[in-house]
Amino acid sequence: MSLLHSLKSLNSFGLAQSCADLVEVHSKEAIKAVCLPLWRQQAPMLVLGGGSNLVFTQDFYGTVVRVLSKGMKVSEDEEAFYLEVEAGENWHELIQFTLEHGIFGLENMALIPGTVGAAPIQNIGAYGVELCDVCNWVEYLDFASGDFVRISAAECQFAYRESIFKNKLRNLAVVTAVGFRLAKDWQPRLGYGPLQSFDPATISAREIFDRVCQVRNEKLPDPAVLGNAGSFFKNPIVSAACYVDLAQRFPTIVGYAQANTTVKLAAGWLIEQAGLKGFELGNAAVHDKQALVLVNRGGATGRDICRLALHVIAQVQGKFGVVLEAEPRIMGADGEGDLYV
Repeated sequence: MSLLHSLKSLNSFGLAQSCADLVEVHSKEAIKAVCLPLWRQQAPMLVLGGGSNLVFTQDFYGTVVRVLSKGMKVSEDEEAFYLEVEAGENWHELIQFTLEHGIFGLENMALIPGTVGAAPIQNIGAYGVELCDVCNWVEYLDFASGDFVRISAAECQFAYRESIFKNKLRNLAVVTAVGFRLAKDWQPRLGYGPLQSFDPATISAREIFDRVCQVRNEKLPDPAVLGNAGSFFKNPIVSAACYVDLAQRFPTIVGYAQANTTVKLAAGWLIEQAGLKGFELGNAAVHDKQALVLVNRGGATGRDICRLALHVIAQVQGKFGVVLEAEPRIMGADGEGDLYV
C-alpha cells in the first residue's frame, strides 16, 4: 500500500509516520460527507484534531480525517454567556477570545493543546477546572443514523479524563461542536498549586490565565522544539485508606481530596520520586523539568515512547503500588491499540 501522506507535522510528538489518505474537512457537512462512507465501508479511519493526544506506533493504513471546521457564536441571558463552538477551533485561542470579550471561566485550562472537538472526549482539565464544569452540551455526528445529535453535559457521562465518547460512543461518533455555559457571577478557582497564593477577593481571570501560561511554559516543552503530548499519564485516584497508607510511608506525597472521599495523586510527583525525572530510553525521555511529560529527543519512534511509558509504569508500581494510566491514544496500523506494542 502506498503511504504518501506524512503525519509528522500533524502529531505533537513529531513521530515520522504516514497514512494512506489524508482529507481535510472544514464544515460539519464535510465531516459527514467524508466520515459516513468510510464508517459504512468499515475502512480504517482516524479523526484528527490538533494531534496532541496521539502516539503513532506504525504507519496508518487508512484515512486520516483532519477536522478544521471554524466558527463561534455567543449569546447571553442575565445569568450566563452561552458559546457554540465548532470542533476545529483551537482550544487556547477560544480561551483568549473569551477573555477579550469579558467572558470568564476557562482561564485555568489555558495552553492545553488541541482542538475544541477533542476537549469533551477525555474531559480535559487543569488547575482544578475540567471541561464538564463549563460544558452545556456536545453535538456529534452519529455514524449509525447519519444524524447530528446534541446531548446535554449530563448525558456525556463525564468523569476524570473520561466521557461517553471514549466508551459507549467510541468509534461510533465524531464531535462536531461544543456548547459552553459560563456564569456571569464568576468565581475564581484557586485550589491548585501556583494559584493558591492568589487572593480570591482581588484576583482577575486574566491574572489566572497569565499565571497558568507562565507555569506551563516554564514546565512544559514546546512541541515544535521537543516533541511531546503534554501530560502523558493520568493522575491516579486511590481510596482514602490507600492514601493514608502512602502518606505514612511517604510524608511528602501530593494528593487532592475528591468529593467522593477518594484522593487524586500527583502522577508527576510519583514519577519524580521513583527517580525517573530526566530518565532516557533511546531517543525518548522523561522531561527533566516536568516528570509527567514524555518527550521525543529527536528521532524517537512511537514504540520508543511506549517502551519508556511501560518502564515508568513498572517503576512507579514497584515503589508505590500505584498503577499509572497513559492519557494519549496509541495508534497502530489499522486503529487504536495499547502500550504493549
